[in-house]
Amino acid sequence: MKRFAPQPKPKGTYPMRINQYLAFTGHSTRRGGDELVEKKKVYLNGRLAVLGDKVNEGDVVEVRNVTPKSYAYYAYHKPRGVVTHSAGEDEEDIADRVGRELGVFPVGRLDKDSYGLIILTNDGRITDRLLNPDRDHDKEYVVRTRENLRDSFKKHMEAGVDIDGYITKPAKVKILGDTSFAITLTEGKKHQVRRMVVAMHNETKELRRTRVMNIELGKLKANETRPIEGKELATFLKNLGL
Repeated sequence: MKRFAPQPKPKGTYPMRINQYLAFTGHSTRRGGDELVEKKKVYLNGRLAVLGDKVNEGDVVEVRNVTPKSYAYYAYHKPRGVVTHSAGEDEEDIADRVGRELGVFPVGRLDKDSYGLIILTNDGRITDRLLNPDRDHDKEYVVRTRENLRDSFKKHMEAGVDIDGYITKPAKVKILGDTSFAITLTEGKKHQVRRMVVAMHNETKELRRTRVMNIELGKLKANETRPIEGKELATFLKNLGL
């Protein structure tokens, strides 16, 4: 029997739904929490939990007779031309390349013309923890532009720029050359880096993601994967609160 005692939560989160509690404590996704309740595996203060139950501060939640799932984590170098999810006709996605073979799915997206690091896993617990912009997790990109960078480029990009009415969060920018820079973001709006470059009166010629939190692309070649394990994995999960 595995028992999950109440853990400290941010203020104002109680009461919370039982599936949300199970997801917050790192035991499952919300959908997976509902499945555990339906299978009569979850107890709230000694009684069988039911869908929609609310957990209050000080309540005891137990998950019984469940074999812990074996999780896998990989770093993958997505090549140009490969779609992250749901490929259309005459397209290929990550599942076609490696996902089904490894039994994992990509967390997050890179557009078809971009390339670089994608995290692959079968652990649905990390999706919101990694992608939610409120978590402020670093993602680093190296970009080449069509035109030379303006003198004010770094200053404005770091302060935040207006992309269709949204002001981007502060970022870190390192100028690498006349037409290249590295940028570290803590959010991930759709096509954000490309749209930021357009807002600076330029266009993106090449975009490569080189890092997600402590996981680095390194020398991984296009379409190659490597397992995330050991100290690297421990640091990654700890920073995600797992």
